Amino acid sequence: MTGPSPAKRLRTATPDPPLSRADARWLGWPLAVGLLVTVLYVVTNDYPAYGAGLYTLTADTVRANGYALPPTVPHYGPEGVPFAYPPLAFYGLAVLRDLGANVFGTALFLPPLVTVAALVPVYLLGRDIVGDRRAGTAAALLVVLNPQAIEWHVSAGGLVRAPAFLFALSAAYAALRTFRDGEREWVPVGLLAVLCVGLTHPTYAIFTVATYLVFWAGYDRSLLGLGRGAVVGVGALVLATPWLLTVIEFHGVGVFSGAAGTHGGLGGGFYRLRQWGPTWAVVPVFAGIGLLATKRRVLGLWTGVVWILFAQPRFAFVVGSITVVAVVATLVEDGYGTRARAAVPRTVVAALLVVSLVGLGGLGYEFAGPGDGTTPEFVDDADVAAMEWAREETDPSATFVVLGDAAEWFPVVADRPILVSPWGAEWRGPDTYGPHLDAFRAASHCDTVRCVEQSMAAVDADPEYVAVPRDGYTVRGNYRWADGELVGSFADSPDYERAFENDGVVVFHAR
Repeated sequence: MTGPSPAKRLRTATPDPPLSRADARWLGWPLAVGLLVTVLYVVTNDYPAYGAGLYTLTADTVRANGYALPPTVPHYGPEGVPFAYPPLAFYGLAVLRDLGANVFGTALFLPPLVTVAALVPVYLLGRDIVGDRRAGTAAALLVVLNPQAIEWHVSAGGLVRAPAFLFALSAAYAALRTFRDGEREWVPVGLLAVLCVGLTHPTYAIFTVATYLVFWAGYDRSLLGLGRGAVVGVGALVLATPWLLTVIEFHGVGVFSGAAGTHGGLGGGFYRLRQWGPTWAVVPVFAGIGLLATKRRVLGLWTGVVWILFAQPRFAFVVGSITVVAVVATLVEDGYGTRARAAVPRTVVAALLVVSLVGLGGLGYEFAGPGDGTTPEFVDDADVAAMEWAREETDPSATFVVLGDAAEWFPVVADRPILVSPWGAEWRGPDTYGPHLDAFRAASHCDTVRCVEQSMAAVDADPEYVAVPRDGYTVRGNYRWADGELVGSFADSPDYERAFENDGVVVFHAR
């Protein structure tokens, strides 16, 4: 059931291919489960979870600029957003948009399919680190059935994060083959993967760099290995230089340092503990600590480093899935006799089947349940109708404040600016991102006109129109019900008049 040992690989003239016919059923299992997760997500969501309006408008701005790198993306905030994002995913999305891809359809279907593709390197990492194909299957299943691990990849934001996820895990596997197995043929593969992740998402790029450093320090520590790692890292940096220099020319180096100060920054594991207390993300850490005294200590080290670095628990859960499987494998190898080992294959298959069925049932309940916290939709038909009205019936220079998460999609559908916008504001630094985030949250929780106006004034927002939800909506993904009090407060105010309304939204015009 296991592949050749690292020592055997070193003795062969040609390195083993990453996959063979023997992997088909063990890899096919989590891929099939991943496709079922995709089906569950699609049939329970009329619109994509979370938002990708900014991402879509960024791609449309690239198209409008003739595929040259634009300095800014309009409509998100009074000055727009500096286009300092790594550009690869946006250029890919721009091509799809030119081919006729729909705003919401693309964000609904594409991210989960790319997330399923990312299960391939998860399987390879689990298989090769633990040394058993069943371990690869188990690790991939734990990833695709973990709500925290998939939430940010199958949702609309996965238009960027899912490709970054795929590239980062592919780079991790290339690093394993380069440093542990000494296979120089994986250096160019790693170079391409690291370049792609660096041009896709900055957080996943940091994860990739950390992985390369941990694998070199844990498996190699030779000058030759260091040189191969340098070829990957320096090579990717050199190839990304034209994009970096263009962004610096437009916005200066400060645009990167400013963004780095938001979203928890590095050392996020400690930040998460301080802000929210212990979470399930500490479970893989304890499992990793248990591996430090075994032959799989590098995996334990990798788990700890990832947990320390990132506030986002999805990284710890993904690496931790392999770690948990490795702990179980170690216990079986070290703690049981021959007769018990003979029963392991049947037990493992039964356990994987139970995990698959229970996990699918749990995700289906979560996706379809009231107040879905894993895949909440930011918009519904009423929101989209209000956006289309704004596009068709208001002046192109009209400005808006939109309450609730529907605001994220508003600029790309309505083609009108929103003046309170935390989306993309991190590229203007913490002094812009923080106030806009606070103003958006505060205004979206208000029950009176006075409260909304005070919240808008905190960022000097003076819109011509304010869009107010009148039924269920979300604020930063958390469900909230509008009881009509805020709509009534606006309706009673002499400073506003109704400009548009339907069952879900009322748009007020400032007199």
